[in-house]
Amino acid sequence: MRSILLSLLFTSAVCFNLSAQEKLQSDGEIPILAWIGIPADQTTVERFRELKNCGININFTFYPNIAEVQKALDAAKKAGVKIMPFCPELKNEPEKTVKALMKHPALYGYHLRDEPLITDFAEIAEWIKKVQSVNSKHGSYINLYPNDDCVDTFFGKEITNPIGQSEHYAEYVDLFLKEVPVPYLSFDHYPITQKDGVNSLKRQWYENLEIIAAAAKKANIPFWAFALSAGHTNPGSAPGNPYPTPTVADLKLQMYSNLAYGARGLQYFTYWGHSDKWMEHTGSPMTVDGKRTEVYDYLKLVNDEIQTLAPVFLNSKVLWVRHTGTLPLGTKALEQLPSKIKELKTDGGAVVSLLEKGTRQFLVVVNRESQKPMKLTIKTDDDVKKVLKDATLIPTSTYAETTEVDAGDTVIFAWDK
Repeated sequence: MRSILLSLLFTSAVCFNLSAQEKLQSDGEIPILAWIGIPADQTTVERFRELKNCGININFTFYPNIAEVQKALDAAKKAGVKIMPFCPELKNEPEKTVKALMKHPALYGYHLRDEPLITDFAEIAEWIKKVQSVNSKHGSYINLYPNDDCVDTFFGKEITNPIGQSEHYAEYVDLFLKEVPVPYLSFDHYPITQKDGVNSLKRQWYENLEIIAAAAKKANIPFWAFALSAGHTNPGSAPGNPYPTPTVADLKLQMYSNLAYGARGLQYFTYWGHSDKWMEHTGSPMTVDGKRTEVYDYLKLVNDEIQTLAPVFLNSKVLWVRHTGTLPLGTKALEQLPSKIKELKTDGGAVVSLLEKGTRQFLVVVNRESQKPMKLTIKTDDDVKKVLKDATLIPTSTYAETTEVDAGDTVIFAWDK
């Protein structure tokens, strides 16, 4: 009888402690966009619910006409999804088209151009002014080149030194922000390529994040970033180095790195399968004929986890970003820790980011390797807590000082200022 009472008391104590644990409360959703989302000929409420189930809340599609946009907006509304559309009328008759779309509750914004040249900036700026003269509530979306494309593509001159290229890329971004009035800065960079069956990380990717984050901060606007969600061959940008079908670790590495650098919007290229003379998909969340693949399930898993951790990332301010291990191009080494962190060591490369939100600070550590786990040793003050993947806060003192971080994954710590 005594043993039963002790067992009940112990169980009650454990339940009380669990119920007393603090959990971070959500203050909204992170925008997650499908680039090449549901095609116009697949517009149904069921397809948009399928997209929503995958954790994507914004759909971008090239629609053949405004009637198809309006049809998609109606279907998306019923599924709780927003639309970022493009149609020919938006270019040819911007004011009239915007007037026809602007009051629809499922409209997120207007997709105008992808990867513009600097010679396009003036024309795009005028286009945006026409759109905004009718509707300033919904933003106009422009997506920039990454820093791993040939600089002569947008500058009209050849730069052969890849290290020297960063200066010219930063100039490209700065010119864009000076000339084009956008509500957020978007760029695409797909960092994981494959050669002879071995995946590798492009050396310029983190430098790209450094440049974009700095430019967005200077312009006082947020930035959006991509993850590659569809393996494909693309002779135009990766000759001989195809992009592999992503794993969960690949997706987490890209998205958690983006968030660690302060990205406010996340994007996937692509959601729907695509095939033409420029690109042949070898893996995407949805096949060309509309069947789910394992990548659909990967996206759902990653997106659900990201939205659960939105209280950490959404509307947080990045105080600094540093790296451990061999430094990627354009990054800075972790040399000084926050006062609450007494020691931090990794046996591989990691992104380490200090965020601030309200009265709380967060230390985000991302394993920079998508192929293998990383050992992390961290010693903290007693009031520092670990943020679990369900957003529960647990004292770090309940964990061993050395832990293993899965490939591409993140570990987050929190404390009150």
